[in-house]
Amino acid sequence: MGLLENGTWREDSLTGRNQDGRFKRTTTSFRNWITPDGRPGPSGTGGFNPESGRYHLYVSYACPWAHRTLIFRALKGLEPHIPVSVVHPDMLRDGWTFGTDFDGATGDRQFGLTHLHQIYTRAAPDISGRVTVPVLWDSHTGTIVSNESAEIIRMFNTAFDGLTGNTLDFWPAPLRPRIEEFNSRIYDTLNNGVYKSGFATTQAAYEEAVGPLFDTLDWLETHLSQNRYLLGPQITEADWRLFTTLIRFDPVYHGHFKCNRAKLIEFPNLWAYTRALYQWPGVAETTRIDHIIRHYYYSHETINPFRIVPISPLLDLNRPHGRDAL
Repeated sequence: MGLLENGTWREDSLTGRNQDGRFKRTTTSFRNWITPDGRPGPSGTGGFNPESGRYHLYVSYACPWAHRTLIFRALKGLEPHIPVSVVHPDMLRDGWTFGTDFDGATGDRQFGLTHLHQIYTRAAPDISGRVTVPVLWDSHTGTIVSNESAEIIRMFNTAFDGLTGNTLDFWPAPLRPRIEEFNSRIYDTLNNGVYKSGFATTQAAYEEAVGPLFDTLDWLETHLSQNRYLLGPQITEADWRLFTTLIRFDPVYHGHFKCNRAKLIEFPNLWAYTRALYQWPGVAETTRIDHIIRHYYYSHETINPFRIVPISPLLDLNRPHGRDAL
């Protein structure tokens, strides 16, 4: 684990913890937008037009935040237009690297660099901060458009529709207030809640995080007993943001992050829902359980100091799910 300080990489044993033992997620550095007409986006920045081959996406198959962007790239038919480089699942003292000695790790297909932090300093030579995935790079201006997954998926959702003709909308205007309600609770207690539980260094901080986490899983289990998706019959961004945490729950969060009151497979509705999303066309190809397990258990030395990578639970993700009946 490490970070950039004035453009220089240095090792850092911290994992985003406060002195009280609570995990605190760092903020993102690049918040530009691709918009259909190149005008400023929600953050007030723009000038990035939707063009085929102009952008390059850097991801980790292991990271749930990067996984979101891979899913939207697939759902929106953007694979021919936005190439991808996949980092190695091990994130150690040098951060994310472009090693290729793990199946699916591609190396840097754009510049042939060795470390992801070199992409950050290529965009901003004096940058300070964490080096995270995903990263959306603009080859025309030679900079990073965004490293905020929540905003990248919204760009993918609509910005390229005129190019691809794919008008699937996972953030429709009439449903946005309800989508934001689901996103808010799920992000705080579940998407980030697993990290707050796993990286806690005091009993109080752990219990403060893991209780609301399972309260949310219980709430979702009840909600999905009467709803095909979170907002009823229509699948939305909120479902895909939830999915990337659920698919990792039993392989890593249950054991590695001590979220072990129950396994996901013990929630019948949530487990059927997870399988339904996994079986959505294009999604299985974005999901690499081998990268997920390797990354979490091998990279987090403070949690797993001997770096023993356990065997994986046998999850039948292709089993019929029955969600169409709701």
